[in-house]
Amino acid sequence: MAGGPLAQPIVDAFDSLSPKLRLAARYILDRPDDVALLSMREQARHAGVPPATMTRLAQRLGLDGYDAVRALYAGAVRDGTLGFAGKAGAQVEAQKLRGERALAADMVQSLGQEIARLAEPAALDRLVAAADRLHRARRIYCLGLRACHSAAWHFHYMLSLLGDKTVMLDDAGGTGLDALRDAGRGDVVLAASVEPYARATIEAARYAAGEGVPVVALTDSEVSPLAQLASSTILVATESPSFFHSMTPLLAVTEILAALVAGRSGQKALAALGRTEAQLAAFGVHLSRRRGKEKA
Repeated sequence: MAGGPLAQPIVDAFDSLSPKLRLAARYILDRPDDVALLSMREQARHAGVPPATMTRLAQRLGLDGYDAVRALYAGAVRDGTLGFAGKAGAQVEAQKLRGERALAADMVQSLGQEIARLAEPAALDRLVAAADRLHRARRIYCLGLRACHSAAWHFHYMLSLLGDKTVMLDDAGGTGLDALRDAGRGDVVLAASVEPYARATIEAARYAAGEGVPVVALTDSEVSPLAQLASSTILVATESPSFFHSMTPLLAVTEILAALVAGRSGQKALAALGRTEAQLAAFGVHLSRRRGKEKA
């Protein structure tokens, strides 16, 4: 899913919209399935705006009213252009599951749908383009704070097995961002942040972009503060039946990117991995599988 049929007009107009119109616009951009399936009043309630705001936004986008917006998105669902989640959205909305087993099943289903979205053509194009930029970089500075830290660290850890291409912007004493002083135009900052956005991540990305260092953003919206600073953006969903954000799609994206970057290194990556495995074995880092029975 690439945000629906009005995604690009919304992104183009976003900076000029009033605060209330921005809330409505972001809802349409981030929840295209709901636009096709829910009433205007329900959508306004979820977006946190009066119903009239939805109508004003439609008119700002050159349409007669919000019914025209819903018709566009309903057509996209019928045509299959909103992807797997759009087709399954009606069933998900209709289900009112109760109990722990039902919630667990609902979460598994939701995660499966969000992961499936990464296989859509537009998402794959973004992944491949980002991997190309990361592969060509001299250094990749990895940044993710709070809930996003694990994804940034996982990407850094996987590529650290192949050499010293990545730098994790994380250190004791609040000095983690200091390493950005060495970043140049031949490097890339891989930054992850989703709503509510970590201030330090956005400020570090703004600094890097101002110094001419490209930013690859892993974020939840085309109009997030991080996306507006980035040279490349990969969108990750965070919606979940739980009241916690889902970080699973973000982690999946970092695994995919790391695999693509490593694969582009070919035999060089294999040789580096061989050296890493030899060192780990020498240090006895991992338990070895012992064959046969122990002697008494």
